[in-house]
Amino acid sequence: MEIQTCGKPIDSLLEKVLCMNILSSDYFKELYRLKTYHEVVDEIYNQVDHVEPWMTGNCRGPSTAFCLLYKFFTMKLTVKQMHGLLKHPDSPYIRAIGFLYLRYAADPKTLWNWFEPYVKDEEEFSPGSSGRMTTMGVYVRDLLLGQGQGGVPPEWY
Repeated sequence: MEIQTCGKPIDSLLEKVLCMNILSSDYFKELYRLKTYHEVVDEIYNQVDHVEPWMTGNCRGPSTAFCLLYKFFTMKLTVKQMHGLLKHPDSPYIRAIGFLYLRYAADPKTLWNWFEPYVKDEEEFSPGSSGRMTTMGVYVRDLLLGQGQGGVPPEWY
């Protein structure tokens, strides 16, 4: 069963400039080779080290995380797949992208049911490229409260 979405077209889920940059990026075009949910999860595990919307440094293209998030938007994840992301034991970035997917694409009326089991989650990770650590629970609460840009509070970028 697919996740109940907010009903918006996928190209309107993210800020327009970010969306255009994702769709035109060479990295996103390479993601066409990934056909399955598990291949995308493996790509997150191997390539993602922060969940900010933009790359750091001089070339301000879309981040790997947001390209992979958009790839998931095109796949229309199921409830079972989402539980797999949110409970994934191997990388907090896999989990964080699952929460971002829900924050952007899910029906807002369903968010609390998805997020509530995780608001006190103690797994530590660095959502931003600064290396500043937080817990998954704090990250989830910030996503719910709509603080920050692209799900990342300003103090992390």
